[in-house]
Amino acid sequence: MSTAQGGRRVVVTGIGPVTPLSTGAKRFQVAQMEGRSAIRALTRFDASALPVRIAGEVDLPEDLAPDRRTARITDRATHLALAAAELALRDSALDLTAEDTDRIGVVIGSGVGGGASTEDNLRASFTKGDYRGLSARFIPATMINSSSSWVGITYGLTGPSSASVTACASAADSLVAAHQMITSGEADVVLAGGAEAPVVHSMLGGFAKMRALSTRNDEPERASRPFSADRDGFVLAEGAAVLVLEEAGHAAARGALPLAEFSGYGRSSDAYHITAPRPDGSGAAKAITTALRSTGLSPQDVDLVNAHGTATSFNDAGEAAALHLALGDAARRIPVTATKSLTGHTLGASGAIEAVSAVQSIVHRAIPPTANLDTPDETLGLDVVGAGGREADIDTVLSNSFAFGGHNVVLVFRRHIR
Repeated sequence: MSTAQGGRRVVVTGIGPVTPLSTGAKRFQVAQMEGRSAIRALTRFDASALPVRIAGEVDLPEDLAPDRRTARITDRATHLALAAAELALRDSALDLTAEDTDRIGVVIGSGVGGGASTEDNLRASFTKGDYRGLSARFIPATMINSSSSWVGITYGLTGPSSASVTACASAADSLVAAHQMITSGEADVVLAGGAEAPVVHSMLGGFAKMRALSTRNDEPERASRPFSADRDGFVLAEGAAVLVLEEAGHAAARGALPLAEFSGYGRSSDAYHITAPRPDGSGAAKAITTALRSTGLSPQDVDLVNAHGTATSFNDAGEAAALHLALGDAARRIPVTATKSLTGHTLGASGAIEAVSAVQSIVHRAIPPTANLDTPDETLGLDVVGAGGREADIDTVLSNSFAFGGHNVVLVFRRHIR
């Protein structure tokens, strides 16, 4: 896990966020600091029969939309992934024509995969009564590795390629896999992140049945309220983010200026419940402790926590408990921010979107606000940054992803020093 393995350090040289809040690094940073929630009434389909009728939807710019053929044979999750990859490559100024593409990998995770394609095909099949309703593209469109594959195909990247699938930790796990590819010497550059398009009838209904979603239908922009005393559930959203991860020496050789260093990570399993976290936070705390150990850091070195922060009662409380267990007294003073208050919960893409936010906090020396923090839950004992955000010298950020199934992943980003 250590960045010292083989002397190969991993840096971030490009970021590509595609979110309900905004697309592209510059616009995303501005929108984050404005602290405006992107949650709105659903437009994608008729949700009038559902108890939840709000979500985070992406307005994909025309220049990032797939061509007609690609749009027809792939799922929306892949459309978002391709847009995020393009933005990340532009941001990195990586000239693929000058690179050995055998040394460039792709890892883009997803918790659900092609949700819309699955729903559309099954509906058509049941309507017609047999397999004739199925599209010949049903299987390839819904494969969770589809996004990684299409990014590789689009740019001719012939290095290692995979897709991590660990529910809401999928993107963070994909970044870990990319880190391992680079530190092991398997690749010099990896396009890594996550993509998810779960804003479909069955997914919204399924999470509503679990009573996991906010029901603030009349005030959608105020629905996502992580760490607030009156939080009532998360808000489902679609989105993607890809980061260009690069071996530090490779980046230096081409004159790239790293945005930050991806210096280490920690992972653990709750082994407790399929949806609920350990109430005492001990499972997630192990991931935080391991992440710090992998980088040789102490709690006193942490300047910011980009929290998983879903706005469900149990998850926010469990995350707070984990921070106190792992960080001790420092947990009360370290600022915490929750990106999902602005974007909604993009499930398997969230870890990459939050990694982008973490990197931008280092670059811009600023902490984005947690929206809707009108009544902070004081029982959690955290310094959650509210309206207006905060200027601060941020050198080290922990980015947390905690998922259904008890999968815990914590990433460490630091200011890069040559």
